[in-house]
Amino acid sequence: MKRNKKIIKDNTYNRKKPKSATFHLLSSPRIFTIIALVFIIITLIPLAKNYSRQRLIEKEVADISQTIEEYTEGSQELQELIKYLESDQSIVEQARLNMGMKKPGESVVVIRGDVSTLDGLNEETKEEIVNWKKWLKYFFN
Repeated sequence: MKRNKKIIKDNTYNRKKPKSATFHLLSSPRIFTIIALVFIIITLIPLAKNYSRQRLIEKEVADISQTIEEYTEGSQELQELIKYLESDQSIVEQARLNMGMKKPGESVVVIRGDVSTLDGLNEETKEEIVNWKKWLKYFFN
């Protein structure tokens, strides 16, 4: 009987311990790959959102910079206009045009009449020419 006890004792020591379920899942390459992919996707989603936000902010900054440039150019043009309007040349020009003033030794000539008569084109002469003659005159003159 002593022998039987020994054998029983040896069998108890030689038994393999059962593996836990989590260790079994992680040891399978397919399941490990799936878990790794899920982890990568979970980390990439916030990175993609931050990247798109950064692009939007950069675009807004570029648009605002362009607007600032346009306003700066407009401001420079207005500053030049103000300098011109404050100059003596502008004052003399406005006095001549609006008030009819002249410098000593100059004579003022005012031309009054129809603008069409100045160009040599009367409404009557325009109506007398037939359309096909106008085209001929346009292409062959």
